[in-house]
Amino acid sequence: MTPALQVRGLRYRYPDGTEALRGVDLTLAAGECVAILGANGSGKTTFVLHLNGLLTGEGSIEVGGLALTRRNLAEVRAKVGMIFQDSDDQLFLPTVLEDAAFGPLNLGAAAPEAEARARAALRQVGMEGAAGKPPYHLSAGEKRRVALAGVLAMSPEVLVLDEPTIHLDPPGQRELVQLLKRLPQAKLIVTHDAGFARALASRAVFFERGRILAEGPVDEIVQRFSWFELGG
Repeated sequence: MTPALQVRGLRYRYPDGTEALRGVDLTLAAGECVAILGANGSGKTTFVLHLNGLLTGEGSIEVGGLALTRRNLAEVRAKVGMIFQDSDDQLFLPTVLEDAAFGPLNLGAAAPEAEARARAALRQVGMEGAAGKPPYHLSAGEKRRVALAGVLAMSPEVLVLDEPTIHLDPPGQRELVQLLKRLPQAKLIVTHDAGFARALASRAVFFERGRILAEGPVDEIVQRFSWFELGG
């Protein structure tokens, strides 16, 4: 079966000379959930920003067998849904419905289709009742779900979540775990929360100095790097 994501030999150096990625290889199977662990500055966020072309380094990236190139960048971005640390970065329109419909419209969907897809995605995350609300009236957990709905409305094959538990209280974290468990997409989750990683991921990779230093079952990786034990 074609992997949901295949990364080979990914390297990236920032303009100031910092070598952020030093030959990263990673395969994500269809439907698999993998936690990306490691200290701040280890290359985790730099890595995920390559997956839909927000950064461009050396190496190869394939999403569902489709190589990431300039020519098919829009198609790959439709396949890889990014949910950033701060939901406010993704919510900028007057209403929840408009935010959720923005992605499909940007991909060329007609307005009625974009609205239908947005409403279906909001229903999927339990936020359809908030369709007419301004996003700034929502709680942090609700904003996270609306941001996720905006990504789901584009029917991605891979979900990438960067520190999704930031600003969420324990009930909000539990709700997010249950929601993500129900979604069929393959998932990459960048997190400092070992408990959250355990609850969702079947496998973890550990970044250090721009490389994947280790990978394996979540418990094994968390125990091996015991200083990382931050989650409940």
